[in-house]
Amino acid sequence: MSNTATLEINGEKYEFPVIHGTENELAIDIKRLRGGTGGVITIDPGYKNTGSCESAITFLDGEKGILRYRGYAIEDLAEKAGFLEVAYLLIFGELPHAEQLDKFHSDIKSHAYVDEEVKKILDGFPKAAHPMGVLSSLTSALTAFNPSSVNVDSEEAMYNAIAKILGKFPVLVAWTMRKKTGMPLDYGDDNLGYVENILKMMFKRPNQEYTQNDIIVNALDKLLILHADHEQNCSTSTVRIVGSSHAGLFASLSAGISALWGPLHGGANQAVLEMLEAIREDGGGTKKYMAKAKDKGDPFRLMGFGHRVYKNFDPRAKIIKVAADEVLGELGVEDPILDIAKGLEQEALADQYFVDRKLYPNVDFYSGIIYRAMGIPVEMFTVMFALGRLPGWIAQWREMRLRKEPIGRPRQVYIGENHRAFKNLNER
Repeated sequence: MSNTATLEINGEKYEFPVIHGTENELAIDIKRLRGGTGGVITIDPGYKNTGSCESAITFLDGEKGILRYRGYAIEDLAEKAGFLEVAYLLIFGELPHAEQLDKFHSDIKSHAYVDEEVKKILDGFPKAAHPMGVLSSLTSALTAFNPSSVNVDSEEAMYNAIAKILGKFPVLVAWTMRKKTGMPLDYGDDNLGYVENILKMMFKRPNQEYTQNDIIVNALDKLLILHADHEQNCSTSTVRIVGSSHAGLFASLSAGISALWGPLHGGANQAVLEMLEAIREDGGGTKKYMAKAKDKGDPFRLMGFGHRVYKNFDPRAKIIKVAADEVLGELGVEDPILDIAKGLEQEALADQYFVDRKLYPNVDFYSGIIYRAMGIPVEMFTVMFALGRLPGWIAQWREMRLRKEPIGRPRQVYIGENHRAFKNLNER
């Protein structure tokens, strides 16, 4: 196989190296294109064909429905590992042994508090504020209480910064939800596991004893694992490009949260529930909306089916469908919205139109159903996505800094006016 690619421009030929990934991916290395051709660049809106980095963290093959973290299949990790194990794997490259995992959890718990002044910042938000805006602001505000930048050349300093954000972020998530629901703030319980404590911080009522539900814990643990990383998506690329300016970890994560907020990215599971609500208000007829989805002239879009990257099936959806069935069975929730969701799922899996086009329910469809059944407000769905994606963002930021990647600075093709003579105000 050739190790070079030839590009011909205006009769001149230029050769560029071809990079081979460990999964047989090929990429043309064009970093010397502009300098070697006298200013020629490539243009690729949305970066659909452009690799921004080399990474050893996540492998994704959308055509074959493959997702692996550090070489481990997502199916194995979701079944056999816990969220903290997966976080450690993503960030540090290997699954932890028991001693490492215990220390990791202990170090995280030692940081599972935030400065009391943060409560004043939270109080400044109206109750109607979107939780993603609140979470992004609070994460950015952590920089004020931790002003020193991370020394990326110190393994200890890097580790401490990672433990610190993994300890504080769930507190911010829980407080964001409790602000939304009007409940007093809570720090949870240090004696609980990481995911168990997140649920307690979110749901404990001040006048009731909190009871843990293992099926709910298991479902959330799986959801967080499935969302932990997904290669160079919009928010992950944002974290890397902000970090490439040597902005701190907390500031880079805050930028990632803002990117995730968009309905085309992390807001997809919220969009699923909003669609289901609209169907309910229109009488709940699933067949009618399946027909609308197949009508090319109808603007209606069936949210939560198919995936832009996975052209076959979303491997995460297969895993979380089982957890969704368990949660709905355990909680026995009577909810017309969830009934509509189950109806759409059954019809799509049996409808030849959807089967032929591989428009299967995706992870956003099932995660929205689980979060609603758990009693999480729809505006919090993207916040829960951010909670799961946190270790992936950290891993990507750490990798980018350790590889000493240059500051991100895309080029452009200018299509505006040519040079124009300036006219004084009285001449215009």
